[in-house]
Amino acid sequence: MKKIIFSIMAIILSISNAGAFDFSSIDPRLSSDRNGSSNTKTSEDSAEKSKVFRSPQSMTQAVEKKASPSLSPIKSSTVKIVAVVNGDIISSEDLDDRVKAFIMSSQIPVNDENKAVIYQRVLSSTIDEKLKVQEAEKNGINITEADIDASIANFEAGNKIGKGKMKNVLKEYGVSEKAFREQMKADLAWIRLIRQRVEREGGISNKDVQQELENAKKDFSTSKYQLSEIFISSKNKARVNEVSEALKNDPRFEYYAFQFSESPTASAGGQLGWINIDSLSKPLQKVVKNLKTGEISAPIKVGEDYYIMKLGQVYNPSSNKHMPTEKEIRQFLENQQLDTTATKYIQQLRQKAVIEFRG
Repeated sequence: MKKIIFSIMAIILSISNAGAFDFSSIDPRLSSDRNGSSNTKTSEDSAEKSKVFRSPQSMTQAVEKKASPSLSPIKSSTVKIVAVVNGDIISSEDLDDRVKAFIMSSQIPVNDENKAVIYQRVLSSTIDEKLKVQEAEKNGINITEADIDASIANFEAGNKIGKGKMKNVLKEYGVSEKAFREQMKADLAWIRLIRQRVEREGGISNKDVQQELENAKKDFSTSKYQLSEIFISSKNKARVNEVSEALKNDPRFEYYAFQFSESPTASAGGQLGWINIDSLSKPLQKVVKNLKTGEISAPIKVGEDYYIMKLGQVYNPSSNKHMPTEKEIRQFLENQQLDTTATKYIQQLRQKAVIEFRG
């Protein structure tokens, strides 16, 4: 499911994440949820003192992908066991249903070049789904059918889908209603579990809010660039011009970043977040400074490797005088706390889990 990343800068400049559906409305009582599945690291070079402007992803060199179990992304008439998670089975049918849900939410079509990556990602997310539901049940969290119905109604309202029409949307994309409801259940259970855990650990203090407000005031005094990247290493340089030419006719930057970028940001459609331009290498600085809002650059050679950059927006302190309020700062810090707790929690569950992959 699509992650909704909270950002004070996004509120101030009214920026929304790209994608077909907004999943942030599944539970209005806990709208600050994130599922904590991200494994990307934060770049020390681009990090600002204020957390408000810190990039959610890092601009790094390509990293080797971790080895994952092999799996055939071909629909079969025979249902097979793909994995067993602490005794709970994930079948090939479960996986196919969730791949269709992924396509619906991301609008990224499966083709011969990306299907293995998509299936591996969906398998990882389905394993996390099992772990979250198992842990929520251990902690006495019960999600009822009425809860799921209410969440689907909120989802419909948030995405301007007619009341009760979600079934038609699912049918259009070939998504199993049962699988969709299971994913909703897992998301709701995880949100409530994380909220419960954060409340036990203590919330954000007034001192935390004031400190972050002071840091933000300093950070808002410099220009920031909202950037996305496609990184292609020298060993795959034959793809560079192909991707660049494709983007001239098809501006779906997020799709091409997901499919071709070798950076960890590929999983987020190449989104780097808000960047201080001084943190970029000189060749990137030179190009980014001359891009217009929404413009995609030609390939930029940095060392032996290549970048294609997209400029979302520019924050200019001389023309935008709005400063975040204490309420916005508190909401940001609370979301950050939820995100950190969720990330650590799911990592602990993965480490303790007994997972068996089947051929």
